[in-house]
Amino acid sequence: MKLLSVRQKLAANPLADVAGEVRKQLDSLNLDVPQGDVAITVGSRGISNIPRIVKTTGEWLADHGAKPFIVPAMGSHNGGTAEGQQQMVESLGMSEAAMGMPIRSSMECVKLASVKTGDVWMDRHCYESAGVLVLNRVKLHTCFSGPVQSGITKMMVVGMGKTPSAQTFHSSPTPQMKHMLLEMGQVLIDSGKIFAGLAILEDGFDETAELHALRPGEILDREPKLLEKHREYFPGIPIDELNTLVVDSIGKTFSGTGMDTNVIGYRGVKGYEDLDRPNISVIAALSLVEASKGNAIGVGLADFITQRLRDEIDESKTFLNVYTTGDMERAKIPATLADDETVFEKIFERYGAERFMLVPNTLHLDHLYVSEDLREEVAAHPLCEIDSEPVELTFQGGRHQLAF
Repeated sequence: MKLLSVRQKLAANPLADVAGEVRKQLDSLNLDVPQGDVAITVGSRGISNIPRIVKTTGEWLADHGAKPFIVPAMGSHNGGTAEGQQQMVESLGMSEAAMGMPIRSSMECVKLASVKTGDVWMDRHCYESAGVLVLNRVKLHTCFSGPVQSGITKMMVVGMGKTPSAQTFHSSPTPQMKHMLLEMGQVLIDSGKIFAGLAILEDGFDETAELHALRPGEILDREPKLLEKHREYFPGIPIDELNTLVVDSIGKTFSGTGMDTNVIGYRGVKGYEDLDRPNISVIAALSLVEASKGNAIGVGLADFITQRLRDEIDESKTFLNVYTTGDMERAKIPATLADDETVFEKIFERYGAERFMLVPNTLHLDHLYVSEDLREEVAAHPLCEIDSEPVELTFQGGRHQLAF
């Protein structure tokens, strides 16, 4: 079989001086910096330039008399243990030595209040600090829609609330999640512990495009506007109707659900599907990225996987993350076949080789492959360029040899 190599001209707006923009944005706040221990939140996602952004934020705080430290703020991720969450931060390139500040990891939380949507919790180290600088990327969420999705507010409510808040959040009916973030987020802001927010926007190539420093009272008002800006950058696949999508690699560093549901058009949440594109009949996943540390949440969104991916799964970590969300569909093990070659063979044999696409992951979509029958549709897409000659789909040791 031959495939067409396609390049998408995604929105590109990389910051030339990321560290300089961090300082510029934080300077623009004109706030008195707390003179004591100040926490900087770090999540589990593979955010572009995150070590540089965190390190510069810490240096800026120290220059203003604070004593910065890192708090892993990732709900119940990486086994739901203090050790596991610190390891996740370090795996993203943020060791204490590299950052020049300590990491204080704990699963202990302090209850701040009870509201209509549930109890509001805060990481003990954040609660005992002089202030918290909430740092996160703003983007579409993989479970629900709303004016506030993944970003500063969710980091405050779920990330800083560790397992109790993650369980409360994900135990709620999916349509209620957007209301919960706003209600609980207001409680956290009113606590007086939030010093500032630093929101990151990435372009279509997963590069840092914009940084926005927010005063505490601005977070809930400005974050919806930043989410709309994110939509202008967000990459998708150029075809709305596919027979088969093969995802080369899945994992937490690409999406909170391993595969971004906004890209594949399927949430895996029973009774709640608000996505109308794309429409994909069959999904296969070939591997789990090493940085995911065995957490294969979202594997159940696929119909086929390789034995290689199955062997890479840490069932305990995956179970805890999925169990916390309550969407158990995402933990189910799909039909498992020996290798890439067998997956392709069986899909083509049963479902045909037409309307086929192969992508590296659901975060990096500038280069992909499609079947030859899609040439005219892809060529008509304003963002796409197709190589003139198709390439042969070949395998070595059972693995495909296409390069991204």
